[in-house]
Amino acid sequence: MLSETAPAKLNLSLAITGRRADGFHELISLVASLELADTLEFTPGGAWRLTCDDATLPVDGTNLVLKAAEAYRRYRPEVTSGHFHLCKKVPSGAGLGGGSSDAAAALRILDRTVAQPVGLAALEVIAAEIGSDCPYFVRGQPAVMRGRGERLESIPAAAREALAGRRVLVAKPPFSVPTPEAYGLLVKSAAYVDAATADAALAEWLAQPVRDPSSLGNTLAEPVFGKYLALPTALEALSQTMGVVFRMTGSGSACFAFYTDGAESESIRQALIQQWGIGTWFCDTRISA
Repeated sequence: MLSETAPAKLNLSLAITGRRADGFHELISLVASLELADTLEFTPGGAWRLTCDDATLPVDGTNLVLKAAEAYRRYRPEVTSGHFHLCKKVPSGAGLGGGSSDAAAALRILDRTVAQPVGLAALEVIAAEIGSDCPYFVRGQPAVMRGRGERLESIPAAAREALAGRRVLVAKPPFSVPTPEAYGLLVKSAAYVDAATADAALAEWLAQPVRDPSSLGNTLAEPVFGKYLALPTALEALSQTMGVVFRMTGSGSACFAFYTDGAESESIRQALIQQWGIGTWFCDTRISA
């Protein structure tokens, strides 16, 4: 049996600068992986199939793990079929990239099973066929995403060191925000940001990574908050009463805050449960080194 971890990611910043002719959006995003992760196992032999310890997830051909296997077979037809088993820790519909990360883990596993691996660079190309943020998860190192998410740039060592090990509280309300809906709300609002302005702000942070990078903002937050009022209501209350600044990651609905005090995390949890209800999901985690 082979296994790979499939970490969640945070969009520490997300600037969406416009819509392309092909319907995708141009973005500039600072992303980093979390210690929070799924685990994907693979046992060669038998027909292709997927099982999961979360019964709510589809395990048919719509799952990105099996889509990744299909994409990989186009490059290495000789790859041996087998059984994937997914141990799920990253919530779905949260903006944490769990499904894309699972797909990238499947690609890495399958590349370990063939006599002539295609390598990480080629896996990134294959991953781009599966989803816009899949290429990032092939390596999972802090990076700047560009294009529709498939173009990746490494960040300076000082910026990586500033992020590594930072403690993060991630919270997801009982509801999700479908990614297509979030982008649809953005299209209606036309709340795009200027690319040069976003680039300059990110470059300034990368050169001097002192302040909270999430202060660079998330273009999707305003249109999403306009419909899902429970998000801004809760986050504003936390900011005013506890001085804790939460930001939405990706298309939501998960939000995150940097903090250092373990006792503080419990009071934050209780405050969010009062706002969102007992179905609120939490994870006290760190940014991966």
